[in-house]
Amino acid sequence: MRVLNELINVEDPAWPVLLEEVAGAQVPVEVVGGDAGQGGAALLQLQVTARSYLGGIVLNCGGLLVDGGWLRVFGSPGAAAPAGLPGLAEVNGMPAAFDPAWRPDAGLVVAQDVLGGVFALNGADPAGDGRPGGPGEVVYFAPEALRWDALGAGYSAWLSWVLGGDLKGFYDGVRWTGWREEVAGLKASEGLSFYPPLWSAEGRGDLEGADRRTVPMAELLGLSRDSCLQLDGVDPGFLGIA
Repeated sequence: MRVLNELINVEDPAWPVLLEEVAGAQVPVEVVGGDAGQGGAALLQLQVTARSYLGGIVLNCGGLLVDGGWLRVFGSPGAAAPAGLPGLAEVNGMPAAFDPAWRPDAGLVVAQDVLGGVFALNGADPAGDGRPGGPGEVVYFAPEALRWDALGAGYSAWLSWVLGGDLKGFYDGVRWTGWREEVAGLKASEGLSFYPPLWSAEGRGDLEGADRRTVPMAELLGLSRDSCLQLDGVDPGFLGIA
């Protein structure tokens, strides 16, 4: 086990590189102010260094609000963070004090979107957890398909992909006219519930005409999990605490 100073005081920390990527991002990105104490505690629990992109985000900021808040990348938010924005530690249910025995459930939830989509970092045994991809690979729970998909990248490459503007293609087919205005009105703890649901043939066929309502993220994630269980009897597992 490495102590906090070993994790923080590294050569070539990722944060300056990340700030350069954010400055040149192809999508709007808001860097949320962080809490140094929470960041250090999360870094210690994760046992990752500030040289990694994950360590850089967790230690130095409260998270990233990407594309007007459509995507929330979790960090360690401070008092001035947008209302309701959870931190990586809260989302993953980390212990209040360092516990060397703690591990994230099937994987570490690193981001969520307003549709109830979840990006998670696979644990050591994805197949045993019923998830695709390899250990340390980012996977996405797609609410329009009610399944996990492997993205073929680790955290650093995934975050560079996000900042590089590839979200437009990724979310093609689940964005509607006026989505930016609707998302701008959400709190960082809220998402959008669709009726007919996104996973239904009716929902996919008439996205523009769907009824959308603002709900807490916890409710949205719970609806997705319940739908998975009712439709095919498969539990998608942990989607994060919201």
